Amino acid sequence: MSMFDRLHEVAIRYDELNELLSDPEVIKDTDRLMKLSKEESNLRETVSSFRKYQAILSELEDTEEMLKESLDKDMEEMAKEERKSLIEEKEKLEDELKVMLLPKDENDSRNVIMEIRGAAGGDEAQLFASDLLEMYQKYAVNEGWKTEILDATSNGIGGYKEITLMITGNNVYSKLKYENGAHRVQRVPQTESQGRIHTSTATVVVMPEAEEVEVDIDENDIRVDIYLASGAGGQHVNKTASAVRLTHEPTGIVVAMQDERSQLKNREKAMKVLRSRIYDKITTEAQAEVDAERKSAIGTGDRSERIRTYNYPQSRVTDHRINLTIQKLDQILSGKLGEIIDALLMWEQSQKMEQLKNEY
Repeated sequence: MSMFDRLHEVAIRYDELNELLSDPEVIKDTDRLMKLSKEESNLRETVSSFRKYQAILSELEDTEEMLKESLDKDMEEMAKEERKSLIEEKEKLEDELKVMLLPKDENDSRNVIMEIRGAAGGDEAQLFASDLLEMYQKYAVNEGWKTEILDATSNGIGGYKEITLMITGNNVYSKLKYENGAHRVQRVPQTESQGRIHTSTATVVVMPEAEEVEVDIDENDIRVDIYLASGAGGQHVNKTASAVRLTHEPTGIVVAMQDERSQLKNREKAMKVLRSRIYDKITTEAQAEVDAERKSAIGTGDRSERIRTYNYPQSRVTDHRINLTIQKLDQILSGKLGEIIDALLMWEQSQKMEQLKNEY
């Protein structure tokens, strides 16, 4: 099937969706209405560009016909300039349409739940986890997103053993999915009297937020444990049993939440994280079955894989997946991740283009 055949099919489906969205029966079915509205929204830009492309082809055909006629010198020059401009616009739109037809990650438009953990390196790894948290919070501000810390376990010296946060906004997952993996830091720790460079790691997990209707969890499959919340060093945050631990027995996934003083709020937050972890597990396993597609999707692979190094002495950040090195450590840590994320996105698109080029 050619690219243009596919575009015609997309345009036909788009028209069908618009008819369905005005159908009273569909309007009454909230779940179906939301699903169809999302599909229509996803196709809108592609169809708009395709129709613009068709209009340019028509104009180009008219211009070619005009040039076959006997024209005076000025009219001929104007027609040639018009043809040149139309050809350039046509080629530009063709490139854009190719990208629009690439396989899309259905989770791209979702909010995310991010988990950051200090890994190898003790206190220094946990301090680095705090640095990563601050980096993502600043990046979220730059993108116009909102962040909410759902739960955190600090080490008492400014670092985090583990922190879970919710990031909401437009197309959050489409950019942050590339952050999955082990992040390595090379620097002299504040506690190091000899000035030696240490290497530590923190892990980042990015999960698309799952809706209740997408993950049907049987309450009978969840073991609920209630206990006293405690802070750094074992101090009790309060004297009531407000901390909640949920264990989903079929998958073995465990979520503990104690950040709120209310047991109910902690349970709500824990369910949100549990639902997303189960959804993430299901979708990751499904993707693993499609090996070729999985290889082209940066950030959805093995989360123990080292993806990036932050070298303080050389003010260098290196993304190992695409061999990209940037001498802008301070800017990256201040939330200016756009250059890295854009490079990862372009690399992924080029891999998908390579896989699909034979289809056209």
